[in-house]
Amino acid sequence: MRYYLTVLRKYASVEGRAGRAEYWNFVFCNYLISLALAFVEAQLHTHFIVLLYTLAVFLPALAVGMRRMHDVGKYGWYYLWLPGYNIIMACIPGTRGPNEYGPAPVQS
Repeated sequence: MRYYLTVLRKYASVEGRAGRAEYWNFVFCNYLISLALAFVEAQLHTHFIVLLYTLAVFLPALAVGMRRMHDVGKYGWYYLWLPGYNIIMACIPGTRGPNEYGPAPVQS
């Protein structure tokens, strides 16, 4: 949950780097929250709660994805334009030590 809140605090920042733990914890928390909200939607027979949540976390999700690409030494725009590639890049370890996007996330 700590990583989820960290991503929300940096909601529009594409500066710096995001480690695998930060990125995947955010993805996992989003999945669980969306699942819970979908259950609530089903009980209330409505179809807008998950949509509102998705809109609310769109910018933070985009920003953390771009920072994750920075961690592996790639341009953040790869996250938008190369969907299959970005999944692979999100799984591999980041570059050790500082790179052109800043210090390694575990060091900062």
